[in-house]
Amino acid sequence: MLDFTRQYAVIREEVLEAIESVCASQKFILGPAVSSFESAAAAACAATAGIGCASGTDALWLAMAGAGVGPGDRVVTTPFSFFATASAILRCGATPVFADIDPATFNLSSAAVEAAIRDSAGAVKAILPVHLYGQCANLDALKGFGASLIEDAAQAFGARWNGTPAGSLGDAAAFSFYPTKNLSAFGDAGLVTTSDPAIDDRCRLLRAHGMRQRYIHEEIGWNSRLDSIQAAVLEVKLRYLPQWNAARRERAAAYDRLFRRTGLADGTVVLPFTDPRAEHVFHQYVVRVPRRDSLRQFLTDRKIGTEIYYPIPLHLQSSLDFLGCKRGDFPVAEQATAEVLALPMYPELREDEQETVVHAIAEFYS
Repeated sequence: MLDFTRQYAVIREEVLEAIESVCASQKFILGPAVSSFESAAAAACAATAGIGCASGTDALWLAMAGAGVGPGDRVVTTPFSFFATASAILRCGATPVFADIDPATFNLSSAAVEAAIRDSAGAVKAILPVHLYGQCANLDALKGFGASLIEDAAQAFGARWNGTPAGSLGDAAAFSFYPTKNLSAFGDAGLVTTSDPAIDDRCRLLRAHGMRQRYIHEEIGWNSRLDSIQAAVLEVKLRYLPQWNAARRERAAAYDRLFRRTGLADGTVVLPFTDPRAEHVFHQYVVRVPRRDSLRQFLTDRKIGTEIYYPIPLHLQSSLDFLGCKRGDFPVAEQATAEVLALPMYPELREDEQETVVHAIAEFYS
């Protein structure tokens, strides 16, 4: 699915030099390297502020808490996402309200959001769309509901919607730099972006135990500080990200071309759809296929890596039973969980390797 060594071979000297600089400075937590990366990342997202933190999950919580989401509030989001999307809402003391997805993009359906808000038992404080697989959700359609917009952009650094970068499409955004992401750390790390000074200020307060001055705690926050080594690595990688994302789009186009050449795209394999308003960064290349689990085993037997993002929708996770959802509530998301399959995707993937993947899939369906 992913080969880290190819990327590291290209940037090794720059990364080691950046790490050595931090080690020489002995400033390991929220030091100059963090401030430098925060500024560079915010600029890349066309936001005025970036707030580094310990993980993408913490970034989601900070972004919502910074925007005033708290106990008793309701937040509309998708059931087709990683668990952190829902758990971060609950960590704020708020309640997730799920809305179904668009079958083409897998992102939140604005019509479903409208219905969820109309049917909600209480006022909706925020909408949390996920830019799934690296394609921005339709923020234009979500701005008219009178709620705060918090982007779950964990998979979408560098993506754009109508020319505007992810990270500046809503009131605040949360990014993950987990090692598999397009922009990835050498461990866990996250970032909140915003152009709202009040959100910026509160996120910085909350990530450091609610302190502005040492040992004076204005409120109960959390320890979610970005360490300087991760920031230094990320700033090196940030300089390469535009070309890496362009390479991902090239690899996606190559997959499309290869699948069409086999004839599979005429009905057996549903290729990823890119909205013409979006600049997709293909964190994942995800197809819809029949007999998905059997195909996956077939590919595994041939040493071809695949993954399922995600096999169980959030509303059917046993830990969220208390929300009262049941099978059938969000049929589009449920169908997606049975059909989606992510194929190998990274900038250094070679076309002959892609041919191997596509030929194997063609063999399965022949």
